Amino acid sequence: MEDSGSIFEESEKTFIELSNSQRLQIINALKNCSMNLTLLAKHLGITMQEAHRNFNRLMDAGIVSRDSNGSYSLTTFGNTITTQIPSINFLSKNKHYFSDHYFGNLPMKFIQRIGSLDDSKFIQGLVAVIEEIKEMYRHSNEYIYGMIPQVPLDLIEVATKIVMERKIKFNYILPKNAVIPKKGADFLNEINYPELLKSGLVERKMIDDVKVSVVLNEKKALLMFPSIKGETDMNGAFSNTIDRENNKLFHEWCLDYFRYSWLDSKPFDHSKIREV
Repeated sequence: MEDSGSIFEESEKTFIELSNSQRLQIINALKNCSMNLTLLAKHLGITMQEAHRNFNRLMDAGIVSRDSNGSYSLTTFGNTITTQIPSINFLSKNKHYFSDHYFGNLPMKFIQRIGSLDDSKFIQGLVAVIEEIKEMYRHSNEYIYGMIPQVPLDLIEVATKIVMERKIKFNYILPKNAVIPKKGADFLNEINYPELLKSGLVERKMIDDVKVSVVLNEKKALLMFPSIKGETDMNGAFSNTIDRENNKLFHEWCLDYFRYSWLDSKPFDHSKIREV
């Protein structure tokens, strides 16, 4: 029988080589193009001796290879490893947050892509989160998608006014027993909300429970995880705006998750909503 510890020996070697900031910088620098020793040392601001020593270690680990011209590039193994680093980086940067938050009922296929959230900022405080969502609504020109455990009145007002003015798509998912302010229901009646539903501009669905919440438009996304008590924590959120080529992954992750949840949701049942 194989020693249970031996199955991790190769992984241990890989982690040892990755547990060095200079080697991680080298791997990151080689993601898009190959480099020779001189160019890479200059690019990273390290000595030739340091670059040579780290390259030798990365080659021994099978992460980097060198061609006949002396240029270094990532191997298939090395390229694949780079796709896993953002996951470790995101969790490492936010380990304090995840000491009392978890992924809820998030499907494994989204947890495996958690590195897509690495290029994000954290918004602290309920008021700041609500204001961020309202600002997102105001800058929506194509669609607004949302799945949150409750709908504050000020969010209802901002979203519906934008939908009416710009004729944009508004899809949202609420959990059973979601709390809706009674004044919010009155407001919806005043603006003839049923017409928005009839026109198809607004579509709504219902799900048993909302753990991981997401709000997004065509350019920005906001994501909230549940506390260890099991409830979505709206006192903090991860957010990202598409403003350059390399940070579309966060938005793509949130959009995919919303679409997955939308397909998994049931028809909206207003009798299961609580008005207070």
